[in-house]
Amino acid sequence: MANLTEATSLQQFEELLKNNSKSLTVVHFHAPWAPQCSQMNDVMAELAKEHKHTMFVKLEAEAVPEVSEKYEITSCFLFIYLLDGAHAPELTNKVQRLGSGGGGAARAGDVRKEDLNERLKRLINAAPCMLFMKGSPQEPRCGFSRQIVQILKDHNVQYSSFDILSDEEVRQGLKTYSNWPTYPQVYVSGELLGGLDIIKELVESGELENTFPKTVSLENRLKSLINKSPVMLFMKGNKEAAKCGFSRQILEIMNSAGVEYETFDILGDEEVRQGLKTYSNWPTFPQLYVKGELIGGLDIVKELKENGELASVLKGEN
Repeated sequence: MANLTEATSLQQFEELLKNNSKSLTVVHFHAPWAPQCSQMNDVMAELAKEHKHTMFVKLEAEAVPEVSEKYEITSCFLFIYLLDGAHAPELTNKVQRLGSGGGGAARAGDVRKEDLNERLKRLINAAPCMLFMKGSPQEPRCGFSRQIVQILKDHNVQYSSFDILSDEEVRQGLKTYSNWPTYPQVYVSGELLGGLDIIKELVESGELENTFPKTVSLENRLKSLINKSPVMLFMKGNKEAAKCGFSRQILEIMNSAGVEYETFDILGDEEVRQGLKTYSNWPTFPQLYVKGELIGGLDIVKELKENGELASVLKGEN
């Protein structure tokens, strides 16, 4: 099918976008280990038959990490519309309709409400001050988010952020969870403070500094997180639900080792995600720490297991 293709490299992906720059392009980021992605590939095939002038691209998220990182992909079976053409809303509806068909495969809407609430609670409490915004502090993607980032920066407020554009489930769920319909949203110690207008009022009244926790440097925060448990794993997702194949593999190895460990979801905290790369001079995730020292990523852990050294390393004996 001419308008449905698989991109296997960054160069090929960029060439496809360049050649189709004047039309709508739909990209499905998939993972071979996730059954729901197989269903969504069938959805892509059906859509491609109907929309001849739209380019449909399948891309294995973990095989081309440069693209996944660029678009901040945190979930397989995620569709990105790279050009908002006239058919984008129609395609969105068809993806949702076709994706919710039978077949017994898991799909995005299957998460129970109580599970979503637990996830939201974890995200809200991921840092003493959490900002849910459109984009990141480095690249805000709306005027309101840009303003609130500038205010927090001007007043030296230490905070972590979550890009609600990267996760539609969180974006919609948080509105109901906190009964607050708009973004950005600021939380302090797990409690909703409000949005941009509230922050502006606190600035005008001189109460802003007293509202937020005392500033802790990023370096000290990273040291605290690394030493939170004798064995700490920084990954995409958590023990219950890994969100990339590398994290899923390292969880399997860790669980088979019989050693107690804690995890930190770097997808819920962009500051930690970027800061830890520099702090430990290790550019990728997952990252495993034992007694505050970096052991390495998946490849290192695999080698230790193969050499029979993993158990002693996890116990801090080596």
